[in-house]
Amino acid sequence: MATTVVMEALSPTMEEGRLVEWKKQPGDVVAVGDVLAEVETDKAVMELVARAAGSLLQHAVAPGTTVPVGNPVAYIGQPGEAVNGGAPSAAPAPAAPTPKDTQGTQPVPQEPRPTSMPPAPPAAAATEGHGEVVMPATGVAAGPAPTHDGGRVKASPLARKLAAERGLDLGAVTGTGPEGRIVLRDVEGARSGAGAPARPAPSTPAPAPAAERAGAAPRPSLVPAGESFADVPLSQMRKTIAKRLAQSIGPVPTFYLTAEADMERAAEAREALNALGEGKVSFNDIILKATATALRLHPACNAWWQDDRIRYWSDVHLSMAVAIEDGLITPVIRHADRKTLREIGAEARDLAERARTRKLAPEEYTGGTFSVSNLGMFDIDEFTAIINPPEAGILAVGRIAEKVVAHEGQPAVRRQLRLTMSCDHRVIDGATGAAFLRTLVRMLENPLALVW
Repeated sequence: MATTVVMEALSPTMEEGRLVEWKKQPGDVVAVGDVLAEVETDKAVMELVARAAGSLLQHAVAPGTTVPVGNPVAYIGQPGEAVNGGAPSAAPAPAAPTPKDTQGTQPVPQEPRPTSMPPAPPAAAATEGHGEVVMPATGVAAGPAPTHDGGRVKASPLARKLAAERGLDLGAVTGTGPEGRIVLRDVEGARSGAGAPARPAPSTPAPAPAAERAGAAPRPSLVPAGESFADVPLSQMRKTIAKRLAQSIGPVPTFYLTAEADMERAAEAREALNALGEGKVSFNDIILKATATALRLHPACNAWWQDDRIRYWSDVHLSMAVAIEDGLITPVIRHADRKTLREIGAEARDLAERARTRKLAPEEYTGGTFSVSNLGMFDIDEFTAIINPPEAGILAVGRIAEKVVAHEGQPAVRRQLRLTMSCDHRVIDGATGAAFLRTLVRMLENPLALVW
């Protein structure tokens, strides 16, 4: 009897997966461990492998289909063998029609996703300025030329939309995403007149938006030209983000604590370390190191809420929020309290880069005991972050800005940083969170404390 291939739980939190692309076709010989398909999970694009040998008899679902964990996706057996107790296998199941938008005018792209699980391209923000944890994708060295799938250039939906608006031929754009896939930054960095125009330009150019006239970089429209709106299906990652945040902001009784740190000594320490020429140290590296050290001194904040108990952790596994094209992911720096400043900096950059290319393994983005989210590079002074259950706290980091403050009894211009801690009141009391935040501020203001 034919073996049923089911949608497997490829990540700890996966409940369903979107079948991105079949790697084996009906009639192909399959060995145990062969990659059958690519599947988009809630965190990454991963490989679904064969658990039995034989011939691939039939696909049960078409590319682009979202399948709950445990449901059939294909059948493996001997040629001509009956599928699932029915008739002998024949041709592959017909592909599902391409979904349309709500007005029925343009298809919603069903794009191939990156082949593996790792993160995204390197970003300069990790080593300059604040070195924020939440880092937008920026320009990188040119990668491989875009690959074509059946004559179609591999590109993300946002990249296609922006290319159409700018009149760019995607075939003339070099992709820097996984397997040469064209992503948004590639189109943004391309010369606006390159390639054949995708659609005729309007006879009278519209005036530039106010933001563009003010010098801000123009952002791509998410709605096709001529349409009043566009409905875009949720990615698996966005579904999970929505579900988990709804679980957090509702049932978690959260309170917030804000403090301000003088970063002059931290800035001097950073400049001195970078002058040694042994690798760059960012402000974010210093903040991560200080947070991990403060958590070691305040273990009551390094905890999980477990419904009927509180779990206190002996080691600090620091989650850091990283913005990627489809949403947000939190890679984990394990045993951060035991690592040096340079070790934390190197690991943070590596995790962030691989997060954006969606190449992280599940164990690299699960199991955090406390989170840090940094929006300093967006010139945000302060904000409140949402706790990532079961963790009991998260630190929101704003920008470092020059302010006139009282220093040694006199007004002075100093670099200041505002920090806001979100606390689960079931685990952390006000005085407990305040004590942690006070220690963190003192460490940032006296960075020599980080080398004790």
